[in-house]
Amino acid sequence: MTALVSDRVKALPKAELHVHLDGSLRPDTMLDLAAGRGVAMPADTATALRSHMIVTDATDLEGYLERFSITLSVMQDEEAIERIAYELAVDHAAEGVRYVEARFCPLLNTEAGLSSPDVLEAALGGLRRAEAEHDVRTGVIVCTLRTLDPARSIELAELAISYRRRGVCGFDIAGAEQGYPVREHQEALERAARGGVPITIHAGEGFGPESIRQALDLGHARRIGHGTRLREDDALLERVRQERIVLETCLTSNVQTGVVASLADHPALEYHRAGVPISLATDNRLLSGVSLTDEYLNAHEALGFSWSELVEVARLGFEHAFVDEDVRLEMLRAFDAAASAL
Repeated sequence: MTALVSDRVKALPKAELHVHLDGSLRPDTMLDLAAGRGVAMPADTATALRSHMIVTDATDLEGYLERFSITLSVMQDEEAIERIAYELAVDHAAEGVRYVEARFCPLLNTEAGLSSPDVLEAALGGLRRAEAEHDVRTGVIVCTLRTLDPARSIELAELAISYRRRGVCGFDIAGAEQGYPVREHQEALERAARGGVPITIHAGEGFGPESIRQALDLGHARRIGHGTRLREDDALLERVRQERIVLETCLTSNVQTGVVASLADHPALEYHRAGVPISLATDNRLLSGVSLTDEYLNAHEALGFSWSELVEVARLGFEHAFVDEDVRLEMLRAFDAAASAL
């Protein structure tokens, strides 16, 4: 049964709504880029580097985030960024993902002199190249970080607005959650919202339900990144259900950051059956060592999602994508036709 489900899941059209560009590099690409730029890597073969980069030793979100310093060391020029974005979309397309929203903070790629628009243009160029060669649509979610000065968040919000019709589909706040409330970046979020940029916010992972509530009340969030700890507040869970706020659910990384003890302890199925919309996502393909197909299989094998429930979750990803309505309808028609054939 598992082999059958695996084949069907790979063939099922999927939407990836939560994947970090700088956490999803190919190990062989990292080695190639490092060699050409005089950057040291912690391992000298792709297999060893992949093993090193998968987070197995973190006890919290902050520990999980430490390896980003390694990936970012080879993401400081346009050629590298373009290649990494291209490969991210290609890797998704190879497993039946038909829509990808890649997110990252362009400020983190400016250490060698690039401007944030330079960085964004390079990433968009790679994604467009993948779209031209493969059956996949893409968009970029510009991230700010909770740990940044709020003025930098405003700068990133303005960047997202200026590229709203040129490849950027959303705005996000990511990074260390506890001790860095959304309200400190409220002006950036207000500007993004006024500029017509859809908002998703990392919340309810490194901190509890209050973080989710702030994302909704102060951040104009239409989706929540993770939202794993929503089950700690019944009233808030009911609000999220009624308002159809999607939880971008990343099973494996939630285990790695310690927000759940194991895959079997994850509340994803509980949320889905309670009517809370969820969309399965990888978070970081490299750091978590997973593909989107892997996460669908984890939902099936560890949590007990049925095939019909996996199809429902897959469809929700397209329903809540940050795209114009005509594109959404086109993707849903294609999804329904493909899913019925399976």
